[in-house]
Amino acid sequence: MRYAFVMQLKAGCEEQYLQRHQQIWPELTELLKSYSIANYQIYLQPQSLQLFASFDASEDFDQPGLKREPLMQKWWASMAPYMLTQGASDEPQSVELCEMFFLN
Repeated sequence: MRYAFVMQLKAGCEEQYLQRHQQIWPELTELLKSYSIANYQIYLQPQSLQLFASFDASEDFDQPGLKREPLMQKWWASMAPYMLTQGASDEPQSVELCEMFFLN
């Protein structure tokens, strides 16, 4: 199953965001893989600073479980200075996207 969503980068944080993902924690990539996440991609729309993200996961992907993982929350806290976040949490604000077309 494919998932896609949009997040918002703060102005002036493009380089820091890129560097953090170029140096992503190996234990975080292992956690994501343990939740069946693959082909994870993030793209920046430079004018609006919107981040478009997509990934593949199994039909039984446990998104609430991943959100509760301490390592996921630690990553979000480390990224909070660069992104808009949920009000009471460091989880990035995101808007889920609906698939309109896919060519395989």
